[in-house]
Amino acid sequence: MVVKVYGPVTAGCPQRVMTCLLEKDVEFEIIHVNIDNGEHKRPEFLLRQPFGQVPVIEDDDFKLFESRAILRYYAAKYADRGPNLLGTTLEERARVDQWLEVEAHNFNDLIYTMVLQLIVIPSMGQPGDLTLVHSCEQKLEAVFDVYEKQLSKSKYLAGDWFSLADLSHMPALRFLMEDAKLVHLVKERKHVNAWWEEISGRLSWKKLMKLAYY
Repeated sequence: MVVKVYGPVTAGCPQRVMTCLLEKDVEFEIIHVNIDNGEHKRPEFLLRQPFGQVPVIEDDDFKLFESRAILRYYAAKYADRGPNLLGTTLEERARVDQWLEVEAHNFNDLIYTMVLQLIVIPSMGQPGDLTLVHSCEQKLEAVFDVYEKQLSKSKYLAGDWFSLADLSHMPALRFLMEDAKLVHLVKERKHVNAWWEEISGRLSWKKLMKLAYY
């Protein structure tokens, strides 16, 4: 059964899910959802995702939304296929969950706000709030200082093995690396930069980038 992934292939949250599926060598079909014209807020889509957000997956009769929940589902469902993305012990799984929570609550919201102000709002003909962007940048400095310390002790966030904790950061990190005014947040931190170079070099990510942008 081919997994259906609803959402734009260029959007961050769907990219998390597709990267996980590629890591696990799970066949999937992208069902494009046009966010620009509000397709994700239409009644037919709200039947799949009542909050009007992407992605949603359909796996035979099973439906699931929220990207991090989807990651956990496929990492567990295909635990014996591809890399172990969850950890093998209770403690390892707890560390993965810990950094997934950090990503969701201390990292992603800041990036999302910056994308909104620097890309989305200007694309609609309105000026973004650069003061808010600067505030987010300052907060990210402190977040990345924590990451730098952690990554000086282990190759990846949850230990010396690639996990969902790392994977979940990748779409937002790509945005930073492509913005000349923000790339310093990563480049100026030796261990954070080495971490990005390592995870962005994974075959799954390279395949996704070709799928999304080439």
